[in-house]
Amino acid sequence: MDTALRNMADGFLLMDGDWRIFYANPAAERLFSAGGRGADTAVGLLLWEAAEGFRQNGELERCCRDVAESGEPNGIDVRRPSDGHWYHLRLVPVPDGMSVYVSDIDETRLQEAQASRTRHTAVQRAERIKNLTVALSGALTVQDVVSAVAKRVLPPFGASGLTIGVLEESRANRVRVVGAVGYPESFTAMVEAEPVPAVSPVADVLRTGAPLFVDTVEEHIHRYPHMAHRVHASAKKSWAFLPLIASGRPIGACSISFSEHRRLDDAERTLLMALSGLIAQALERARLHDADRDRARELQRELLPRDLPALPALTAAARYLPAGEATDVGGDWYDVLPLSSGRVALVIGDVMGHGLTEAATMGRLRTAVRTLADLELAPDDLLVHLNDLVADLGEDLYATCLYAVYDPTDAGCTFASAGHPPPVLVEPSGSARFIDLEPNSPLGVADPPFETRRLHVPDGSLLVLYTDGLAETATRSMGRGMALLKATLDEALGHAGSGGGPATEHDDASDHGGLPDHALDRLCDRLTDALLPAPSDATDDAALLVARPRSFRASDMAGWTLPEGPLAAGQARALIREQLAEWHLDDLVMATELIVSELVTNAVRYGRGPIRLRLLRSDSLVCEVSDGSLTTPHVRRAAETDEGGRGLQLVTALSHRWGARYETAGKYVWTEQLLPTATVAS
Repeated sequence: MDTALRNMADGFLLMDGDWRIFYANPAAERLFSAGGRGADTAVGLLLWEAAEGFRQNGELERCCRDVAESGEPNGIDVRRPSDGHWYHLRLVPVPDGMSVYVSDIDETRLQEAQASRTRHTAVQRAERIKNLTVALSGALTVQDVVSAVAKRVLPPFGASGLTIGVLEESRANRVRVVGAVGYPESFTAMVEAEPVPAVSPVADVLRTGAPLFVDTVEEHIHRYPHMAHRVHASAKKSWAFLPLIASGRPIGACSISFSEHRRLDDAERTLLMALSGLIAQALERARLHDADRDRARELQRELLPRDLPALPALTAAARYLPAGEATDVGGDWYDVLPLSSGRVALVIGDVMGHGLTEAATMGRLRTAVRTLADLELAPDDLLVHLNDLVADLGEDLYATCLYAVYDPTDAGCTFASAGHPPPVLVEPSGSARFIDLEPNSPLGVADPPFETRRLHVPDGSLLVLYTDGLAETATRSMGRGMALLKATLDEALGHAGSGGGPATEHDDASDHGGLPDHALDRLCDRLTDALLPAPSDATDDAALLVARPRSFRASDMAGWTLPEGPLAAGQARALIREQLAEWHLDDLVMATELIVSELVTNAVRYGRGPIRLRLLRSDSLVCEVSDGSLTTPHVRRAAETDEGGRGLQLVTALSHRWGARYETAGKYVWTEQLLPTATVAS
């Protein structure tokens, strides 16, 4: 037995009941005698005295006493500084003492440490992939992808720079940089202005589909000497160029750079390649999203009026502001429509929801409003037809709409609303107030009839129409937004809240009616700046329409009641000659006499009294003949033998345009004639 113990590679000790060593084999002697207070042998020493050369901080003694008390074997790992090795001491109770087995476990410890590092690396890799996956899953736009990569990839690798370029197949495989982070402004301007060279790291990784790691500036310049100016401008020292491959084809490249020399190990390179696959998939989704959004917004821009008409009775300015980058297009719209007799229709609406469907629905509604407005429908009747149209489009489509018609002959404006926020009337004093309307429900679920309200809008007033996206935001209620809108208008137009007064912001106008067109544009900008968050933070589209109505001067209007018999046409011709002479429109006398004669004759023959004739002078000459009948006039083709039936053909030939509108008391047949050039210029 002694021979076997002496030949053991591991150390072996025996202790008596007082913890003193009474036997140590040669392997144990070599380990313990040198640490036992200079003793030549470990025999006779307490175990923890013999183990003073090990870093065990009293734990060995505690372990010995625990084993003695419990009677169960136990062990402890200790490190020996003299050789740097780790040893395992296994304590086993024996009668009247304890045996100690000492094993060198340094190799095992090294293997365990390596395994632990491998596990830790794997956990880190999985964590990084998970974090990037989560970040990229919420990245809708290309810029969202760039931001997610900069936040989730650069810090763990100690990187300081990122560029992402996309392949533009439509432009001879050129690469366009869509995002750069961590570079000097001069470098960013350079890469945005210059295309990626055909011979470059990016071009190489796109051609080969393999990553390229460049560890030093010297290596980069040696490989690509013509790019030395870019290398120096970047202020970077090492690079990792990664191909971005989606659906089996390269779509771009990603460059990760370091401010100090950095050589990535195999594990880091493998991880970067795995991350590049996630980046490529997210980038492809984002490009498709951006393309769809751009197409939708282009569609929406095409559906909205490019320029608002400058009309004698009204001048307007408008703004449309789309929601933030991560939101689909909405269905807000506005329009200004010239009607007969100088009247003007103002319309603003909002299709609920976001997306191509809502944008297309907006276009259909805008077209429908224009068509119905041409039919001279009253505001409430027009909304009834729109409500039917939206209801037919589908159960999940709804829209709000406000329709107003301003009549410059009496400065009256008639409003009707379908679930839309109330408009604002800014009075000549500069004070703003909301117009109290019965809003009804949105189009698609409204219950006609729609209530209308007619207001006198004096010259010098402004009408402000808007969608809910202007007033209501993610952090502000509709009520607070409307209050802010009113306060901004009061402040912008010089109303102090105690008697008011004319606006003083513009030196070239004494009242709001005299505001130049650019002043309305400035007012739109002021309102949107005050009410809307930064464009990237906006969660809903917003539309704003500011209109300045102007009534006709009394000297530009003339009206008469005519007899209901054969004498009416002759009297009408005489009145026309006299009035046009007063207006110096002698060139229009002959045509106007013929037009009025035909219209009055039809009113006498087919209509019923009272018969009224009215002339309006603005940028055209308007002739109106009204009667109490609702019979619709229409042009018909007269036979060669017919003595009549050619009246409206004559009216069509002599006028620029003509039509009829209907009110409760009867109908109005109107014509418009263009004024002579010299008259318009004067």
